Formats: sequence, structure tokens, C-alpha cells
Amino acid sequence: MIPIDGDRTPLVRTDFSNDRAWERVIEAVSKPSVDGFLANLNPVNDHRYDNADPFKLAEEADANTNVALIVIADSRTMIEPQMPLLCVDPIPPGGQFRCIPAELWGVENNVSLANMDFSEFASAVEADGVFRGFQD
Repeated sequence: MIPIDGDRTPLVRTDFSNDRAWERVIEAVSKPSVDGFLANLNPVNDHRYDNADPFKLAEEADANTNVALIVIADSRTMIEPQMPLLCVDPIPPGGQFRCIPAELWGVENNVSLANMDFSEFASAVEADGVFRGFQD
């Protein structure tokens, strides 16, 4: 079961090939937006989740009704320069999209507070499947 820490969204590490890359991810998601907003995250750095399947993580989270979103730092996150995190909807069927760390606060804050739906962000991804903010 994914550890739940109050109302913080789990950020689950599923790639353990590079500790420095994980540290860079944590640094990136910990930087406030220009307006001072931060994603409210609970970093989960546990080898039990090495190569974990995102759908199985979504199923685990769905069992806990307090989780509105799961964020995953997988191999793509760790190797790509923009560190696109995998955002997973815990409500079946477990939709997914990627988000750069600088925009994660908006996704996490709005989905967790039910200000916006997961699908609103998922439908605003760029051609490569990554959300980089809403385009004007």
C-alpha cells in the first residue's frame, strides 16, 4: 500500500538507477512557482516500488479515497532533461499524462482540491504527452 501522509499527494519513485537524478527531481518539485505556490507532495523513496506498474499504483491509491492523484518519478523522469513526471488518476481506468516539475504545483493543487478535473490537464498536453502549462 502506498504510504499516505495526510492530504499530501504521493510522489512515488519507481526508478532507482540514479540517486542524483532523484535528488534533482526533489529539488525541482520543491521550487515555488513565481506566485509562491508549491505542490503538496509526500516523496516515497522505497525500493518496494522499483519498476512498479503505474496502473497497480493507481489501484492501490483508489483503495484510499483520500488520494486524488499519484505522481511517479520513473525512468523517463530520471533520464530526460525536463524530468517529465508521470501523473496518474487513481480513479479507474487510471488515466495518465506527464508534467514538468515547474507546472506540477498547478496540477496537484487543483486536482487535490477538486478545483479542476484530471482530464482538464490531460487534454492540455503537448504532442509528446507532456503538460507544460496552459497555452494562451
